[in-house]
Order: sequence, then C-alpha cells, then structure tokens
Amino acid sequence: MEAAQAAPDALHGEQVYARCLACHALAYDRVGPRHCGLLGRRAGSVPGFAYSQAMKDSRITWDEAMLDRFLAQPLKTVPGTTMTYDGVPDPQDRADLIAYLRRANDTPKCGLRAPARR
Repeated sequence: MEAAQAAPDALHGEQVYARCLACHALAYDRVGPRHCGLLGRRAGSVPGFAYSQAMKDSRITWDEAMLDRFLAQPLKTVPGTTMTYDGVPDPQDRADLIAYLRRANDTPKCGLRAPARR
C-alpha cells in the first residue's frame, strides 16, 4: 500500500524549481523556454523559442497531469526532446513544483497581478 501524498507545498516547490534554473527562468527564455504561462499553454508554442521538432509535434497542452507525467520522465514522455534532464522522480516534489509554477504565474514576475487579499 502506498503512503498518502501530502497536499502540494508551493514553498517547497520553489526549492525544487532551483533544479530547473540551470536551463529555465520564469519570465524569460534561456536554454529552455520561460515558465510563466506554462499551465494551459500548448507545448512548443512560445514565440521565438527554438523547440525540438519532437516538442512542436507532441500535441501536448500543459495541464497539471501532463506536466506531472513529463516531469517524471521527460525523455520517455516526449522522445526526441532536447531537454536532457532526467526528471523529478519523487511524486511529492513534482506536485510541489507544479503548485509553485501555478502560484508563480499569478505574480508580478510573470506580468500578472496577484488578486487583492481581503
């Protein structure tokens, strides 16, 4: 029987995101494309970024389930991708990372304003 997974922790996800910083940034393209606006975006669609043909042809739209699958095994999920990272093997780390990306998208860093707190 598998242990229950804890609720996603965006703060821990930010620490996990540090692994991504070698190639990615939230608000601008580096070796890899920017992550602002990732959820809901079609893979291979950031204008001006030189994606692999495999990523452009993948027909993936990044939702949480697909991102979890890709982060677990990028090279198996999109054979031919130029992303050479082996992935994030721990399911909790992936859930936390996705929670961070969701939260980061709603910050000024990604060009959006977080909703006012009441």
